[in-house]
Amino acid sequence: MKQQRSLAIVGGRLVTPEGVREGSLRLVDGRIAGFGGAQPGDEVVDAKGLLVAPGLVDLGVFAVDKPAFRFGGITRAALMPDQNPPLDYAARVNFIAKSGKPDLWVHPLAAATVGLEGKELAEIALMRDAGARAIATGRRWIADSGVMLRLLQYAAMLDLVVVTHAEDAGLTGNAVATAGDVATRLGLPSAPAEAEVLAVARDIALAEMSGARVHFRQVTTRAALALVRAAKARSVRVTAGVTPAHFMLSDLATMDFRTFARLSPPLRCEDDRLAVREALADGTIDVIASGHDPRGPEDKRLPFADAAPGMAGAETLLAMTLTLRRDGVIDLPRAFDLLAANPARLLSVDAGALREGAEADIALIDPGRPWVVDSREMAATAGNTPFDRQPTQGRVVALYKGGVAL
Repeated sequence: MKQQRSLAIVGGRLVTPEGVREGSLRLVDGRIAGFGGAQPGDEVVDAKGLLVAPGLVDLGVFAVDKPAFRFGGITRAALMPDQNPPLDYAARVNFIAKSGKPDLWVHPLAAATVGLEGKELAEIALMRDAGARAIATGRRWIADSGVMLRLLQYAAMLDLVVVTHAEDAGLTGNAVATAGDVATRLGLPSAPAEAEVLAVARDIALAEMSGARVHFRQVTTRAALALVRAAKARSVRVTAGVTPAHFMLSDLATMDFRTFARLSPPLRCEDDRLAVREALADGTIDVIASGHDPRGPEDKRLPFADAAPGMAGAETLLAMTLTLRRDGVIDLPRAFDLLAANPARLLSVDAGALREGAEADIALIDPGRPWVVDSREMAATAGNTPFDRQPTQGRVVALYKGGVAL
């Protein structure tokens, strides 16, 4: 799939690293050729009233789900290694790296350890050469600090980011909720929020020792966010991410035992939710990702404690992030740093920003378009969204990958 004809997107509001401004964008041979108006022979797209923004780069999905990604404006997705079988072998990584093209670029994350068991380091250099853009521990935390240190030292030599899950498994066990009033009332097995704090503290210390780059895929508690903030102030090479569920919802969303709100990490108390919003505002959190993990009735239509964690997040990622802008938490350039530029930088891919010469991955967005999230009508392979029946605003109305409309 190659762009056959030059394209000019005119009359829109361009979301650039420098800010939002009125302007036009020309796409030629799959790349952004410049910010001027249409030239003779161009196909012209009128973007009046729309945002012209980079395609989203979703860091940490659990399934390749093209219809959902297209709906949500996602043109690149980093796939977690928690597949069947896990992405702990170079041939598997190479297959995944080629699987989405040409209309979606899938960036596989190499399994940190064989079978994601947290014991023996996988062949990371071979997987990097096969197309892995980072290393990930998957849904699990590596409990053995010696193994984690060796992993970080190896990753530092290869200049790869390690994407880690931040929950001390010794405390979480089989918990499905955060310890507190809500979990007690519901009688759910729970773990203290300190499970995240201990995991983050350990991995920050090891990152500081090794000089490696560590990305905490989700940091969801006030205390853990304070540790990340302090580490950044010391120039430790750590970054943090979050999904919309943890800045939109608290553990009160589990009061009806609705398993669409069964997530990992679990929903937190209201104070932690507010802390996530503060961290988004002050720059402590670097990435908002969908955590896209579509789960069908066989996984979700179960008692809460038996249901699988995960949400179908790709379709709601943009709209929920735009709520932060309407609430005055962040501005538009910051929103697309979180959704596109920062994840692209962590993955070392040339994407995520509107700049001359960059690949023409473009989303045209109507930021005020109202719609209602409906799990029964989602494009995803399953509709397990915690935002079911929630009114929201912001829809992608056109999406271009390499200058070609999807």
